Amino acid sequence: MVIAAVVTAASISGASAQQDKGKILVVLSSETTLPLKDGKTFETGYYLNELVDPAMRFKNAGYELVFANPKGNTPQVAADSVNKTYFGESEERLKAAVEFQKTLRGLDHPLTLNQAIAGGLDQYKAVFVPGGPAPMIDLMASPELGKILVYFHKHNKTIVLLCHGPVALASATSDPIAYQKALRSGDVDEARKIAVGWPYAGYSMTIFSDAEEKIAAQYVFKGDPLFFPQDALQIAGGNISNAAEAWQPHAIVDRELITGQNPASDAPLMDIVLRTLKNQ
Repeated sequence: MVIAAVVTAASISGASAQQDKGKILVVLSSETTLPLKDGKTFETGYYLNELVDPAMRFKNAGYELVFANPKGNTPQVAADSVNKTYFGESEERLKAAVEFQKTLRGLDHPLTLNQAIAGGLDQYKAVFVPGGPAPMIDLMASPELGKILVYFHKHNKTIVLLCHGPVALASATSDPIAYQKALRSGDVDEARKIAVGWPYAGYSMTIFSDAEEKIAAQYVFKGDPLFFPQDALQIAGGNISNAAEAWQPHAIVDRELITGQNPASDAPLMDIVLRTLKNQ
């Protein structure tokens, strides 16, 4: 079953509910420097609204958040995301998001992915990967994240990814390091060979679109990406669906996989996620 939803952005308000519905594993990047073509780089991290808005809705619904990343270091927020543009042009909502971010226990000292695995993945109701370009650096090439995603896939446990976050699904290929290398070198045939047996082949999903990445390359990165995130999933066998126009909210669910296209998609994504978890 595939569901698409478009709604207005979630309000950053409300007190947190009693956290007794279980744990959500939130996976973030450990890296900050995105390589681009011609030797250029771009300093990035996770997008503020893509972490904070879903985190608040998880907490208000009664879920406990557990943070993890490959190295166990403090993840970095993308500087360009600390902007009222992503909060309905509201300085008040931006300020509230920054303050809420400071209350997220464990964000500054996350588990490593290996620690999360060793602690038992059965304790988590869902795994969530927010966006910002950083997942293209390390998460998509992380065998450890691949193990986590395959566990959730095999046990039909909810997997949630937003904006650039869905590129992390590439970690579940047979050799994610080689897969990323093939994409970066433009060797599509080799990438397809590595992706054979990818557990999400044929799934409907969305991700930051080619049109949106081209705009980001021109106005944000100031350089061209080594590959497009949408291509990373399509080459592996993903069935990509994007909104008719760039920057419009768009979210999809297919079996255990729930994906959102861009920064504007946090609200429809979380509408589906919370409804899905409630009905489990």
